[in-house]
Amino acid sequence: MSIQRAFLVAAAIFIAVAAGFYFFGDHAGGQPSGLLSATAWQRMASPGALSQAHAFLEHDCAACHTSVQGATATKCVACHANETALLQRQPTAFHGNVASCQECHVEHQGLHNHPIAMDHSALAEIGFHQLAQSDSDDGVNRMVSRQLLDWIAQHKTADVEPDHHISIKPNAAVLDCARCHATIDPHRELFGNDCAQCHGVKNWTIPEFRHPSASSTNCMHCHQAPPSHYMMHFKMISAKVARQPSADVTECFKCHQTTSWNDIKGIGWYKHH
Repeated sequence: MSIQRAFLVAAAIFIAVAAGFYFFGDHAGGQPSGLLSATAWQRMASPGALSQAHAFLEHDCAACHTSVQGATATKCVACHANETALLQRQPTAFHGNVASCQECHVEHQGLHNHPIAMDHSALAEIGFHQLAQSDSDDGVNRMVSRQLLDWIAQHKTADVEPDHHISIKPNAAVLDCARCHATIDPHRELFGNDCAQCHGVKNWTIPEFRHPSASSTNCMHCHQAPPSHYMMHFKMISAKVARQPSADVTECFKCHQTTSWNDIKGIGWYKHH
């Protein structure tokens, strides 16, 4: 037997054994597959395992995919339309108006992967697509879309960051940050609604920010005391713990340090609740 023929025979045996394990063994969910099972053949094209939340759909490709079109938002909505906890929260309520899911919720990345990857640029692209689909009779949506795209193209061509947007890409800078993040605005709109003037999309912290001197006494210009400080709790517990019984609620600097609100002068890290 020639080497080439022996190789072909060995390859055929290997393929037969592998096919036997695949078609007659158990797959995710403990469900057996068969040679005549349509799902078994479909799964041969699977790019990877589903996440734990969707693992029960491992043998039901049609639950998410439509022939030729692929994964469609309508099938996502069929299961997630009643996610009241998601739709009632201001930071995530925008899901009720987004007509596409797969840009941020990427599946088949493994059982332990959480398919939530917030992509602000993708969200902007979805917005432009929706503007194009729901164009008003007077052409307002078309005009707004053209203006935004011109602004993005201008900054991309110049190869510079958008004006005053130091940590964000041009296509993400056109988003209205306040629509989702207004409830966690510690500035109470004193700095306006253009969060991207200072903040990026990866995290809220600002590397360029430098807190005023630790000896500063103007804390109330930016910081507001919590509700408990305006109750008896402040005099009975907080001021006593900090060993500042005569401190006023506006005198943050007598008890707190600039490293953290819970870093109390002379006491160290303190967490009452």
